[in-house]
Amino acid sequence: MPEEFGAINIISLVAYLVLAPFVGGLLAGLDRKISARMQGRFGPPILQPFYDVSKLRQKEGITVNKVQDFYMGAFFFFIILTGAFFFAGGDLLLVIFTLTTASVFLIVAAYSSNSPYAEVGAERELLSMMAYEPMVLLVIIGFYVACGTFNVSEILAADIPAIVYLPGLFIGYVFILTLKFRKSPFDLSMSHHGHQELVKGLTTEMSGKTLAWLEIAHWYENVFLLGIVYLFVAFADVWSIPVAVVVCLLMYFFETYIDNNYARMKWQIAINSSWIVAVTFGFVNICAIYLLQIFGIIR
Repeated sequence: MPEEFGAINIISLVAYLVLAPFVGGLLAGLDRKISARMQGRFGPPILQPFYDVSKLRQKEGITVNKVQDFYMGAFFFFIILTGAFFFAGGDLLLVIFTLTTASVFLIVAAYSSNSPYAEVGAERELLSMMAYEPMVLLVIIGFYVACGTFNVSEILAADIPAIVYLPGLFIGYVFILTLKFRKSPFDLSMSHHGHQELVKGLTTEMSGKTLAWLEIAHWYENVFLLGIVYLFVAFADVWSIPVAVVVCLLMYFFETYIDNNYARMKWQIAINSSWIVAVTFGFVNICAIYLLQIFGIIR
């Protein structure tokens, strides 16, 4: 059995490293196409994100300073490392640690430009982290309480999907995905659409190859974030795999629906609502599972 899991983990890791940017780019293209149709427009072709990145890579490399390039390179590296740990069946605590490290490098990269627009975007990104980090930590704790392990491979090998024990945490995680995907009403720090009043938030001073690598990093990140959704649904039964993939797609396009139907809210609302959801859905769910285990109702 360990050898079998090892082979599966290696295949998953290689598939993530090779296919994630293509899957992320296609999802971004479908997002833009669906958003356009919801707004009564025809919209760009589905492959437009790839055309945009290709054009950015052909532009002259102009950066405010070389330090920013270093920070962006570190952001790109840690984003890929985050997904690599996850899809290799690694420890969820390590996964979240590397994800947070990547976010820190992105914020520092914005601050290093000394642009007032980028600095405000970086401050808003910090506020976003304050909003979603409690829920992310509760999700990881919830997996441990329900499954008895932080290991992704062992969670996927369970006899029952984690969502059966963690419905509240699933709802809370979908809520903070709006922040992680940077979609309205919580696209505070930057936006992939034209309605960002802070020019382009923390990416204001980024262009050319730097911006191209940032887009690719976001594609990797989005696939990883959907991987957490997959972890809630998939389990030892092979038929759970297509079901989990469908749930991931539904959640992604649900976020697209939210993005196109709600105006941006203030950062105070983002933090307050995220913490309220973390307590009411996340913390209560964990407490309920823990009590049921104490009384022997569930294992």
